[in-house]
Amino acid sequence: MSSTQPSKSLIAIWISLISNIVLTLLKTGVGLAFGSSVLIADGIHNAGDIIATVAALTSSMVSKKPADDDHPYGHGKAEVVASAFVAVILALAAIWIGYHSLLTLMEPAVSESSLPLIAAVISLLWKLALYVYTVRIGRLEKSKSVLATAYDHLADVYASLAAVLGIGLALAGEHLGWSWTAYGDPIAGIIVSLLVLKLAVEMGKESIDILMERTISPERLARYEKAVFALEPIKRMDRIRAREHGHYIIVDIRVGIPSHYTIQQGHDISREIKRCIIECDEDVIEVMVHLNPWNEGE
Repeated sequence: MSSTQPSKSLIAIWISLISNIVLTLLKTGVGLAFGSSVLIADGIHNAGDIIATVAALTSSMVSKKPADDDHPYGHGKAEVVASAFVAVILALAAIWIGYHSLLTLMEPAVSESSLPLIAAVISLLWKLALYVYTVRIGRLEKSKSVLATAYDHLADVYASLAAVLGIGLALAGEHLGWSWTAYGDPIAGIIVSLLVLKLAVEMGKESIDILMERTISPERLARYEKAVFALEPIKRMDRIRAREHGHYIIVDIRVGIPSHYTIQQGHDISREIKRCIIECDEDVIEVMVHLNPWNEGE
């Protein structure tokens, strides 16, 4: 791909940003016009998504920058910072939805209109399509910022589903004479706020783990170790560590090789170790190798 062409990740985030702006205007406009509190709350939630998407867009652009003197390991963690920021936005949105729903539950029920229901359905279908699209691109390109955007869309799917159920129940109740359905909106909103909060906590935990350089899974490390031990000169595994650095992995390994090997032989072995680990896992872009002397009889 030409360096002048935007990546799939950037295109996905731009589409998300434009969609969030349009949906924010749609939901807040219809909500204010028809006095739909749940749609107004959902629209304000969407306004927060604009901020989160701008953060994801910025971080995605920064993360693609090559390594430099100040950032010798690259800029991959910019995406993780954005993911943590989105998690905070989601947590605040969950608190807002829950608080607003509780207030609505305590107020007298109001009659609903069909137009807010149509707007909520449009938002639901639109956000569901965006989630499917962005989660596929995020996994394909291993982009933390795009995946964070995808989970933000998923939270919006929950919120829009609550709006559809709440407004739909209220409209059905008005026709069928069911007074209890008038409170379906705030009850659904409370349930959704808990789901969004759970999603935010999971996203935040993953981002913090990466920023704190938690090691990758033992299964992945075992795969690297097996690949290295397949090389004949390797006599001992002294240490192997690896950490995520945004959308790629950095490995740190110490091995024992025969002490009589020359510097050139050690250099060649280091290159072989790097090659076999990178071939073992395409997410690895850097392998730091330290060679220790090994003597017969150890």
